[in-house]
This record gives sequence, structure tokens and C-alpha cells, in this order.
Amino acid sequence: MNYFSLNKKAPNTTFKNAVIKGLAPDKGLYFPESITPLPDSFFKSIDSLSYSEIAFEAIKQFVTPDIPEAVLKDIIEDTLSFDFPVEKITDSISTLELFHGPTMAFKDVGARFMARCLGYFNQNNTNEVTVLVATSGDTGGAVANGFLGVEGVNVVILYPSGKVSDIQEKQLTTLKKNIKALEVHGTFDDCQAMVKRAFLDDTLTSKMQLTSANSINVARWLPQLFYFMFAYKQLHKSYDNIVFSVPSGNFGNICAGMMAQRLGLPVKHFIAANNANAIVYNYLQTQQYEPKPSVQTISNAMDVGDPSNFVRIQELHNNDFETLSKQLSGYSFTDEETIKAIEELYNEYNYIADPHGAVGYLACKSHLKTNPNDHCVFLETAHPTKFLDVVEDTIKENIDLPEQILKVMKKKKRSVEISTYEDLKAFLL
Repeated sequence: MNYFSLNKKAPNTTFKNAVIKGLAPDKGLYFPESITPLPDSFFKSIDSLSYSEIAFEAIKQFVTPDIPEAVLKDIIEDTLSFDFPVEKITDSISTLELFHGPTMAFKDVGARFMARCLGYFNQNNTNEVTVLVATSGDTGGAVANGFLGVEGVNVVILYPSGKVSDIQEKQLTTLKKNIKALEVHGTFDDCQAMVKRAFLDDTLTSKMQLTSANSINVARWLPQLFYFMFAYKQLHKSYDNIVFSVPSGNFGNICAGMMAQRLGLPVKHFIAANNANAIVYNYLQTQQYEPKPSVQTISNAMDVGDPSNFVRIQELHNNDFETLSKQLSGYSFTDEETIKAIEELYNEYNYIADPHGAVGYLACKSHLKTNPNDHCVFLETAHPTKFLDVVEDTIKENIDLPEQILKVMKKKKRSVEISTYEDLKAFLL
């Protein structure tokens, strides 16, 4: 499979080069040249397939021949070493739990898959690769854990100071080895802008090989389509009209769900569940795409004012608003509404949700008002203990910390504070 830049001003390239480069030379995101739907028989027989078999069939066209099928199977088996359960909330609403991995966030799958792909590509390479990544919360911890100890790969993570939870910060600042954390005095958008600028800085790229582990990287983005197929396997016998409500920040996860749909997954509709950073929600109302500086909320992983992956969603729908608006709707909710949703889920359904999942739940409820025959699945993207202060203050109960969290909370934070792009550049050089 070859990939092209969505800016259409760079040469097409292989999966291997797209992964190693991260961003195309013309600043565009890479996108596969073709998408071949899976046969109907695949979905009809999905109950007889393991998660690893489903994932292999879903992604192999995008990865081979750069990664041989036997190696790809091993990578997938190693990546999917935890569960993806669907929990029923009401007759019309379920949640897909994506927090059972090592850092208790949905990004574990993409980070582990990419780390193993990059490790394979770099196995006979004497030159080190530097993975440069911006995080609004969970990406940093997942990437740090996924790449920890991978030979020939250094990881530099930029995160906005004071705008991630304590647990998220510990997960990306305590691992040592080949992981470095840069604490940026600014917003996530500032972090992301620095990363993008670094890729285009000849002074840097002439001296080091840079790549990204944000969802702009195809190896981080594409494996997220697995989740939607795993949920379908668990739900399709019980429900006809399955709709996914996806808490959305950089829009990589929901875009991956739409890729699964293009592969033939029988999904009726997608909902972009937004917090106050409602760029795409506003676009769907007005057809005007207007990025804005992000604002801080309690669902911080969605605090993105210029979602990188939305251009991929537009490409998937031929850059046609009419086509896209039939497949995607959006809702936006305040912190106050999010807190009430956490209370409601706990008091009425005995379910503890994190703030991002609560936003997804609210979007389900809004959708069902006009689509009562649908079954809406919201993605629970992080374990509630990662947002301990908010959740415990809301439900008035103490939550037991899982082992994965306890381990990092006892470790010492190590980060380097920076304020400008020049600070980042000096650090890398």
C-alpha cells in the first residue's frame, strides 16, 4: 500500500516511509491510496474470529508488503494483550471500554502497534529515530509506555504545564530510559504547533530522523479501527442500528471508525461528542471550519482547537459536506453538563465514567431523542481514576486505584520546562 499527502504537493510513499516520516514534506497528513472493502463473509463470520484475526484482516492491506504477514500477526498479537468489553448502560445505550491496557487509555493500542512497527523498521538501522509527540493527556503516557526500551528509538513528549491530570503527568514523566518529557508553558495547540514546526525545520531534520506518534502518524491512527469491529462483534446479534458516540479531540479515533465503515463494517452513524472546544460541531452547523485557541476543560484530552485528523474525515467523504453530514453529527457540552452526566451514570446505573466518556454518554442521549430505534455506543476512553479529583468530587466516593496507576504515582516526576520553539530546538540539538 502506498500513501499520498492530503496537501497533494508531495510524492506518494510507502507505509514504511509514512510511519518513519510521520508528516509529508508538504506538511500534509498521509492517507492510503486505496481502501478495499472486506468481503461480506468476513462480517457474517465475525463471531468465529478472534480479536487478533479480526485486526489482521482489517489492517493488512494498509501495512503489507512493508511488514510481512507473519510479522504483522506477531505485532497484532503483542499489541492486543488486553480486553475491550462492552458494558450495557440502558436498553438503548452501551459503552465500549478502552481503558484496560497498560496506561488505562484507548491510545494504548495505537501506541503499541506503532512502536512495534517502528521497532521492526529500525532493527537493522544504525541511525536512531526520535519520536516527537504532543499530548493533551493520554497520548503521552501511552506512547511513553509503548516505546519504552525500543532499541534505536528516542521519545520526546511535549505536554502543556498544568493542563493534564496528575496521573497523566506521572505516566509520561517517570519512565526514564529512552523517554524524555518537556513541560510546555502553553496549551496543547502550542505543543502541537511546535512538533509540526520541528518536522519542517531543515536544521533539525538534516541532523536527526524525526517522526511523530500523534494520530497524525498512520501507524498510530489506523489500528484504532479495531475497536469498532470488536464492539460490532459483541453487539450485532442484539442490535440492528449501531451508532458510535466518540469523545473527540484531534478526531483520529472517530476517523478510524469511519475507516472501519469504509471497510464494510455495518455502522449506521457516528457522533462527534465535543466539550467546549466545538470546532467540528460548529462546522456541522455552519459549514464554516474555523479553528480557535483551545480552552481548558475537565475532559482535557479533547481540548483541541484545530483537530489535525478532520482533513482525513473530509477526504473519506470526498470533501463533500452533504455526504459527510449524513454520516456524522456533533454535540457540544459544558463542564457542568459533564459533571451532571457523571453523577447520573453513577447514581442511576452504578457506572463510574471519566469526563470524556460522560461527554460521549450525553451525545448518545441527545441523538436518541430523534433516533429512538438506534443503539448508541459511547467510547469510554480512559479509566476514571486518571481524573480522580473530578470523579471522586462528583460521585462523593473514593475509587480504588488500579495497579497500573499505583505503580507510577510512587515514582518521581522528571521533566524539562520550555516556553518557545527555540527551547525545543535547543533541547533536540
